Amino acid sequence: MTKTPTLIDIAAAFSKGHFEVAYPFFADHIEWNIIGENRFAGKEAVMANCKRTASYFDSVTTDFQMSNIIADHNRVAINGTATFTRGDEKLAFVSACDVYEFNDNHELQRIDSYCITHKDTDSND
Repeated sequence: MTKTPTLIDIAAAFSKGHFEVAYPFFADHIEWNIIGENRFAGKEAVMANCKRTASYFDSVTTDFQMSNIIADHNRVAINGTATFTRGDEKLAFVSACDVYEFNDNHELQRIDSYCITHKDTDSND
């Protein structure tokens, strides 16, 4: 018997780039706002961006570190960092926060992603 993922499980998988875990829980009218960059509306558009992002993640080594997970009723917020490397080269160090909102059917209806790329990829400051 397979355990149904909790809202935190779904959000954490998405934040770590394991988008396929979240796909079954997308609302039809899901919206993903990458603050200051892009907005994707509708299941197909969000899934297409997930696939583009996953393709990039597959081309690099990623080290995701979650710092905090805060959950309240139908909302989950996760912040942390990601280091992206290829071989011995550090490509980027990003601090991020994803805020997830689920509807009453426990479907993911909105994601707001805040991503800050550090200018100095040699330090984690």
